[in-house]
This record gives sequence, structure tokens and C-alpha cells, in this order.
Amino acid sequence: MAELAREREREFNPFILQFFKISGNSSIFILTSLSLMAKQAFNPFLLVLLVISISTHHSDQLEYSQSQALFRVQKLFHYPPALSSFHNTTDLCNIDPTPSFTLVCYEDSLTQLQINGQEGIFPLPQHFSTFDFFSTLTAFSSLRVLTLVSLGLGGPIPDVVGNLSSLEILNMSSNSFYGAIPEEVSHLKNLQTLILDHNRLVGQVPSRVSSPLLLAVLSLRNNSLNGSLPSTFSSMESLRILALSGNGLSGEIPDLHNLTNLQVLDLENNNFGPRFPNLSTRLVSLNFRRNKFALGIPEKLRSFYQLQKFDVSLNGFVGPFLPLLMSLPSMRYLDISGNQFTGMLLQNMSCSPELAFVNMSYNLLTGDLPTCLESESTVVLYSKNCLKNEDQEQRPLVFCHNEALAVDVLPPQWKHEKRSGKAKAALVFGVVGGVVGAVTAMALAFFLAFMKLQRRSEDQPPTAQLITEKASTTCNLKLLSDARYISQTMKMGASIPAYRTFALEELKNATNNFDNLCLLEDGSHCQIYKGRLADSTLVAIRRIKTEKRHSSQYYMPIIERISKLRHENLISTLGHCFECYPEDSSVCRIYLMFEFAVNGTLRDQISGGHLRKTFSWTQRIVAAMEIMKGIQFLHTGIVPGVYSNNMKITDVQLDRDLHVKLSKYNLPLLSDDCGRASSRVQLPRAIGSNRTRGKDNEKSDVYEMGVILLELIAGRPITSNNEVRLLKDLVQVSLLADDGARRSIVDHTLQKKCSDESLRVMMDICIRCLSEEQSHRPSVEDVLWNLQFATQVQDSLRHDFQFDQDLTVPSFLEL
Repeated sequence: MAELAREREREFNPFILQFFKISGNSSIFILTSLSLMAKQAFNPFLLVLLVISISTHHSDQLEYSQSQALFRVQKLFHYPPALSSFHNTTDLCNIDPTPSFTLVCYEDSLTQLQINGQEGIFPLPQHFSTFDFFSTLTAFSSLRVLTLVSLGLGGPIPDVVGNLSSLEILNMSSNSFYGAIPEEVSHLKNLQTLILDHNRLVGQVPSRVSSPLLLAVLSLRNNSLNGSLPSTFSSMESLRILALSGNGLSGEIPDLHNLTNLQVLDLENNNFGPRFPNLSTRLVSLNFRRNKFALGIPEKLRSFYQLQKFDVSLNGFVGPFLPLLMSLPSMRYLDISGNQFTGMLLQNMSCSPELAFVNMSYNLLTGDLPTCLESESTVVLYSKNCLKNEDQEQRPLVFCHNEALAVDVLPPQWKHEKRSGKAKAALVFGVVGGVVGAVTAMALAFFLAFMKLQRRSEDQPPTAQLITEKASTTCNLKLLSDARYISQTMKMGASIPAYRTFALEELKNATNNFDNLCLLEDGSHCQIYKGRLADSTLVAIRRIKTEKRHSSQYYMPIIERISKLRHENLISTLGHCFECYPEDSSVCRIYLMFEFAVNGTLRDQISGGHLRKTFSWTQRIVAAMEIMKGIQFLHTGIVPGVYSNNMKITDVQLDRDLHVKLSKYNLPLLSDDCGRASSRVQLPRAIGSNRTRGKDNEKSDVYEMGVILLELIAGRPITSNNEVRLLKDLVQVSLLADDGARRSIVDHTLQKKCSDESLRVMMDICIRCLSEEQSHRPSVEDVLWNLQFATQVQDSLRHDFQFDQDLTVPSFLEL
């Protein structure tokens, strides 16, 4: 009997080993049961139960190689607390999902992996390797859903992503990927959703990105892509959502009328145009806001019965507006503002019962506002047209007729008048041209005679040499003797180095002899160089060519006044230097040294595309306060004050600690003739400020502050005076609406992170700053007080929450 038992044990041992290989890290209970079975008489019934038990347990277990890959992921992230549950179980597939980490298994393979770092609980280690991370992910051969959001992943997207052949959904938004979209993405034949929003991707959209035949969602918003859309987009018949807003794409949009599944088309803030594309009639949402469309909209839009949102604002559309768009049965949001649409509106026109928002501002519409738009449930904006309704500001009727003539084909009688006008103009120009020619000839003769005498009096041109310190001794002594100036400098700019005279040799050493690699801006009379002094201080050096007829003493009062611009919120001067011709002691060049702001402009931090940083709501208010403190010092900190500085958000620079430094002053020697006009968006003159521009009046600077506040609120660049008016109108209307309407205007990254009271204060002071009449604008002190109050009511939001000491403060409450 004992011999029979031993024989059965020998027969059963291979069976045990085979199950051990299959089950991998199975429970001790199952292994113990197998051992007992081997030692006892063989029981078939018990074996059946055990097989069922092992099979059931194995279906919940992850394949050994994939388990090791997950542990490798944990190690790459340097064992974050969010993955601490890995240590408490051998059954990784049954880990409870969290908002930051989720994995899903099917049988013995990982099918979904979602990691979300928005709460900051997945900080990347210092030497984190994105390539190693993606190489580890290739172990998950059955992975269908991969979500990696807000993890700070950087560098080019690794090519190995193409090895995840089972992927159906890939979301890697809000990271720091740069470079081109890899062609290997086209290898993912099962891909249905690709989301790469809010990265730093450049180059063109690859033509092969349309290769996955099942692709339904393609979202590449807020990158730096350029070029035109490939024609292969016309064949993406499974596409439902195409979102490419916030890039630099341009050219004509391919024919998309065959994409019958396409429901959302978002191309906002690009350079598409000028023709309206051929689209499918089944669209639900169409957003062409802020592009370069310049012709008319097609009649085919009448048949877009499923269209709920239609936004073509801030383009150059001309021709008749289609009122039937308002009556499309599903229409809820209609925005045609900032174009040149013509046509007459009638009171009896019909509207969709779903219509909740209409913006027709800044067009050439005439007639009466339709009665159906007077519903309390519909927000309607229609200012700056020529309508009879005057609840919102309208233009004279003749304005819309004259402007319309500029875009329509002129009738025969207008053509005749235009030709006769040209003939009259030619006659006038002929007479004037003859007089001007005679005067020019006389002036040229006098000039040649003067130059001849000048050459006789000069034996040879002087050579440029370094002037001695005598030229600026008077200026330095006066500065040091001005006790009021010294105390003011200590109070307002204690961290700023003392003003001094520089030797030219110091500046040559700081700029490698004014090497072109150090040149920041170049103008006809001025250049700006970046330099590093001997003590490692970074400086901006402005080199200015001056008129030889003026001596160095002529510029002393100007330099003295510039030297007094020393405040913690100003780009302050550090010193100066003269370079002269010693033969006649006339000034040849003046060098002015300024602080160098290392963190770019405020726009870069708020709405600078791939340079975008997420400034919190409180940080934006504090930045606005620092701007106003700088303006306040310009107005009252020196005598006489410096007004009408034409300040823009691109003139607001940030130092190493992200504190505001203003770099634009309305003073001689600090003009824009340094190539700045080509690198800065130029806004037209402010509404209602034409009479005050250039005068010593603080209210023109207050208006410019209002424009900056608009950009701080909206979180996007404001590139024209037309946009200022449109956004101002939206803000003004939202102040009378509900909380949701106000938050819809705010930068989308902050919509849930600012208190409504703080937002209302900011919007209110912004609207007051932008008043057309300067007498209605607040004082600098009033603006400062309101900004301070906005921070106080925002801070109160923090105190409404109670936190455990062991918990991290939510990111929306952090600066």
C-alpha cells in the first residue's frame, strides 16, 4: 500500500510542477494543497476542485513580465506615494483606482494604464528618462488605453510609442514634449483617440497621422505646429473630433465634406484662410475664431441642421450675413463679431428656441434687432453696427453704407465717379509735383555747395577713442549730492546696485567686443546688447548714436533724469558711458546700462504659446499690483513725473523671482528706435485717449493698464484695438450675468480657481480703466486699492477650507 502511494506521488509531481509554472506567484494555500494531494492518496474530485480554483485565481493575476514592468515604472518615478499600494498586494490587477492612478486588466494582461499628475503627486525625479519609461511600457503588449497627463514628461516623443500596437486611446496632454510628431504614430493601426494638447510640439502635422483608419478623435491644441493641413485629412472618414486650436497652422483647409462622422471642428487661433472650407452638413460645433478668413460664408450653411455652435469671430469675412443661422433648429451659440458682414436685420426674423448666446458686434449690419433675441434667457451683443436699437452703442448709418461699398462690387455710376476723381487727383498732383521739384533742386544746390566748403575745412576724419571720466564727473557729483534722490533709491530699490560711470573697456569685455551673438535688438540709431559684467551681473546695454553738434553736457540733464528711475518694479539704470571724438570733444555714442530681466515678459508667462506658464489667479493680481506701483513711481516718484508711457504687457518683464519690472518710459534716449517695433505687437491708440496721448496725464497710462488687465483675465494675447473693444464688451455684459458667464471669459486654467468676488472686482476695475472718457477712469491709487481688495477676497477662499497637516494644499490655492 505504501509503495502504491509513493508511485502515485512520483506520477503527480510533474503535475505539481506544471501548475507551478502556470500560476507563477500563486498563493501559498494552493501550493500547500498540491503538496497534500501528492502525499495522500490521489483524489480525482479534489483535483477537479483544485484546477477550478487555480484557473479562477489565475484569471485575476498579471503576467509575471508585466508585473515586473509595473514595478519598473514605480522605480522610474522614484516610488511615489500614489503607487505605495504595489507593496501591499501581489494582485496588482485589483488595486483600487484613484483619480491619479488607474490600471485595468483582462485575464493576465494589462489593458489600461492611466497616470494623472495634475495634483503634483507624480513629481519626476531629476534624472528621469522618458525613453526608458516608454521602453518599459512596451512590455504591455495588450495595452489599449494609455493616459499620461500633466506629468512633466519632456523631450521628443519616443519612437518606441509605435510599438504599442494594441493602443486604441493615447492621451499625453499637458506635458513638455517638443519636436515633431513622430511618424511612428501611424503604426498604431488600432488607434481611435490621439490627444497631445498643451505641449511644445513643432513642425507640420504629419500626413501619415491619418493612417489609422479608426481614428475618431485627433486633438493637438495649444502647441506650436505650423504649415498647412495635409490633403490626407479628406479621407479620415471615421473622424469625429478635430481640435487644432492655438497653433500656427495656415493655408487652405482640405475638403472635409466626405467626413460625415465629423461633429466637432475646432481651429481657433491659427492662420487658416481666406476661403471657407467645404464641410459636412452634420457638424455640431464649428470654431474658426481668430483666423484669416476673408471672403464670404457659403449658402450651404443653411442646411447644417445639427449645428449647435458657430464661431467665426475676429476674421475678415465680408458680404451678406445669413440670418437663417439664428433659426437653425439646434443653434445655441452664434458669434460673428469682428468681421465686415453686411445686410439688414428685421424684427420678424425667427430664432432657434435653443439660442442662448449671440454676438454680432463690430460688423456692418443695419435694420432692427429681431424680436426673438429679446428673450431674458439669451445673451445678445450687437454694438458697433448701424442698427436702430441704441441700447448698445451703434455707428451712424452712413458708416455701414460707406464701409460696405469698400467690399462690394461698385455699380457703374460709382465707377465713373471714381475715374473722374482719379483724373482730378492726377491734375492736382501734377501741379504740386512741379513746385516740389523746383524747391528740391534749389535745396540740392545749396547742399552741394555746403558740402564742398565743409570738405575744405576738414583735413581728415577723427578716429573714435575713449573719452576720459571728465565728461561725466559733473553728473556723478550732482547725483551723489542729491540727498532726496539717494534716500529714494534706498527706499524703492535697495537691491539695485549703485549708479556709476562705466569704462568702455568694461562694456567691451561684457559683450565680447559687442559681438553680434550678444545683440538683442538693432535699430537705425540704437542697438541693445546683452552683457555680463566682471561680477557676473547680467545687463542690457543700450548703445545710442547722437548728433555731433551736441556736446556731452547737453545730455547730462537727460541722463540725470534717467538715472533717477530706480524702483523695485522698474528696469532701472545701472550707469552710463560716453564714447567721443577727442579732436572736437563732441559726443559720438552714449551707452546706458540697465538691469536684465531673465524670465522674459509677462505675456510669456500668461499667454505665450509653448512658453506658457500657469500663473495662478493670485499671482496675476499681484503682478497687476506691481505694475501699478511702477506706474505710480513714474508719476510721483520723480519730479517732473513721467506720463503717457504707452505701456503694453510685452513691456512688463519678470526678474529671477518673477517680480514685475517695467521697461518702457516716455523719456528721451529711451525711444523705440532699437528694432522694438518689429518684435512687439503695436496696438492702435486707445479709445477716447487721442486728446490725452503725449500729455502729462496719468489717465492714458491707466487705460493701458486696463488692456493689460484684460489679458491677465482672459489668458490670451490681445493683438488689436478691435479685440480690446470686443473683450471689454463681453466682460461688461458678464458683470450683469451669472457666475458661469463670468468664468467663461476667464483663462480656462483658472476658471475654477478664482473666487467670484475677486473676479468681479478685477473685471469692474478693468472696465473702468478702459472708459472712453478719461475723466471716468480711476486714479492710480484707486486701481491699487481695488487690486489689493481683489487679493483679500481671493485669500478668503483659502480660509474657507480646513486641511489636515499631513495633506498637501490643493494646487488651485497655491500661488
